[in-house]
Amino acid sequence: MAAPAPAPRRTARVLPRNPIGSALFMLLFTAGLYIVEAVDVVMGGALDHNFGIEPLQTGGLDGVLFAPLLHADWAHLVANTLPFLVFGFLAMAGGFRQFVMVTATIWLLGGLGVWLTGGFGSGYHIGASGLIFGWLVFLLTRGFFARSGLQILLAVGLFLVWGGILFGVLPGQPGISWQSHLFGALAGLLAARLVARADRPA
Repeated sequence: MAAPAPAPRRTARVLPRNPIGSALFMLLFTAGLYIVEAVDVVMGGALDHNFGIEPLQTGGLDGVLFAPLLHADWAHLVANTLPFLVFGFLAMAGGFRQFVMVTATIWLLGGLGVWLTGGFGSGYHIGASGLIFGWLVFLLTRGFFARSGLQILLAVGLFLVWGGILFGVLPGQPGISWQSHLFGALAGLLAARLVARADRPA
């Protein structure tokens, strides 16, 4: 009786299989943020007020879906652009389906965390920084869950360059939604754990 053939080993990747296509997708995604901001400027900030996350307000719950697409002004968007592009591109290493799952986990759970804890009457929370923090923590931790030396090496490099922004999960800076950073980061940690089995060699 012949023994079954061993399952093929999967190699945990650090770059997307199709880097050009992934880069193009992230550029288009980012361009969409600029288009939304341009529309918001023309509308006098109406999108921010109507579609941001308003904590503990049922009318502000739809902000969980829309807040990451909105920014307070051009400076806010420009500050988010580079990490958004870099982390989003690297998060596509596991394939587009995994990227969608990871992004949806960060987007929805991070937003719900802000809605529950952002402070009643504190105004609205907007910006892609929660998504950025989630992607970063996902990239920093997935290699440890998947036991991938290459991914851990990438995580070390990312931490040396970007690790300082993780202090943004702490309260204290006025006008900054540290809740978005914190719950985005926690959701990114969860996403890294969820995809660990897929990334780990068989």
